[in-house]
Parts: sequence; C-alpha cells; structure tokens
Amino acid sequence: MKALHLAAYTLLWVGGLNWGLVGLFDFNLVNSLLGSAPAIEKLVYVLVGVATVYIIATHMNDCKVCSKS
Repeated sequence: MKALHLAAYTLLWVGGLNWGLVGLFDFNLVNSLLGSAPAIEKLVYVLVGVATVYIIATHMNDCKVCSKS
C-alpha cells in the first residue's frame, strides 16, 4: 500500500504543479513533454484524476495530522 500511496502522491504533485504553471504562465508542462503523444498525455491526466480520488478516499487513514484528532 505504501507504493500505491507514493505513486498517487507523486501524481498529485505532477497535477498540482501542472495546474499552477497553467494558471500562472499559461504553460502546460504535461502537454509540452507529451504533446506528440496525445494518448499518453490523456493517460497522465486520467492517472492524476484517479490518484486524486484515491488520496481523498484514504486521506483520513494515511494522514498523521488528521488521524490524531
């Protein structure tokens, strides 16, 4: 489960950084890196979405701060 959590957390970083770059500089990093492979680019977006749902669903069990209260 730790590997799954780390993979999901990494994908959240990728998604968060990408959205930040899009919002601040109108620069889509994922598209820039994978623009020539739209199927892989779409897969990255889907994986980021799935990772987000996973983190939301498991956050209370995994988070040391939230589980203390």
